[in-house]
Amino acid sequence: MTKTIILSIFLAASLPSLDARAQDERQYTEGPVTLVQEIAVEYGHFEEYIDWLNSTWKPTMAATKKAGIIIDYKVFSATPQSPDHPSIILWITYKNMAALDRGVEEEAVAKTVICSTECQNKARVGRNEYRKVLRREYIRELILK
Repeated sequence: MTKTIILSIFLAASLPSLDARAQDERQYTEGPVTLVQEIAVEYGHFEEYIDWLNSTWKPTMAATKKAGIIIDYKVFSATPQSPDHPSIILWITYKNMAALDRGVEEEAVAKTVICSTECQNKARVGRNEYRKVLRREYIRELILK
């Protein structure tokens, strides 16, 4: 009987320490990383920008996804409340932060789908006449346990 009481006391005393160890572990795992770009498109140029997204950006993202560099991409439209708010939001999702180190491979895909880096830079300058990148941010999904 004494052994049972001592064992019960020992078990009761050790339960809080087991709970403390469990609370010391992360309650999430780090998931994919998404590049979020908020774009303001000037009035009257929305369709022109959508045409560029369809003709150039989408095929490039599809090829980049096929090459295994990204896992997904999305385009969202927003209702801007003022000129400093986005009308388009672009998402490019990578498997993890390490996948961001594949810039050389991304550039090679873009050269194949679009044109040389110099050619792409000239086109960017042209697009910047009617669109403005308001924000560029990487966000990471946290997968809760």
